[in-house]
Amino acid sequence: MSIRATDAILSALRVVDTPTVCNAIEEVLGSRQGAGYCRSPVVCADPSLPPIVGYARTAKICGGEPSKLSKAAQRDLRLAYYRYAATLPGPNVVVLEDTDPSPGIGAFWGEVNTAIHKGLGVVGCLTNGSFRDLGMLASGFQIVGGSIMPSHAFVHITEIDVPVSVFGLGVRPGDLIHADRHGAVVIGADVVDRIAYGIDLTMRKEAPILRAARAPGFDLEALIRAWGDADDIH
Repeated sequence: MSIRATDAILSALRVVDTPTVCNAIEEVLGSRQGAGYCRSPVVCADPSLPPIVGYARTAKICGGEPSKLSKAAQRDLRLAYYRYAATLPGPNVVVLEDTDPSPGIGAFWGEVNTAIHKGLGVVGCLTNGSFRDLGMLASGFQIVGGSIMPSHAFVHITEIDVPVSVFGLGVRPGDLIHADRHGAVVIGADVVDRIAYGIDLTMRKEAPILRAARAPGFDLEALIRAWGDADDIH
């Protein structure tokens, strides 16, 4: 596992959205970032669920054509994947790269796989592939995916425990992931120990501006004063 966060850091991450985490990373690094987060739109299975936070268990899938492995070999690979996805310590987030030229032809995620993964202790999934069985997905199991499709087609696991790319975001096994209806971001080793501070700083800097903007009589002068107050916060 390349990164380990304390329970306090994980708790701080679970109560804020992914845009706030992106802002917090910028506060820690001292500059805006143009990478390290999803750069294409996503589809969220249940926008009301809290963010998913955990360590990446990565794999690649394909759904546009049948597996070239024997039925027994493909079953063994699938079981090896489930064993890997459930490996402790967690919390674990599965990150699946659909390698089809048009990702999402076959839905890996649905009623059965969400039940299996939730039962194995996985907290959620990030994939550029598709999902199905809306209304029958395991309660509390979040999918941040690329599309909704009715069929599983020929979907099968092709590789496990490898670097993957979803929505322009590169993810390595063990990366710390934060994801919600906005997309996902990787929290790198260079910021993980200060990310809780970055979250707190982000929220404290936004507070005077939001307070002023929502107050009666707000105008440009009030905005300038609020910006000044925000710039003084460290």
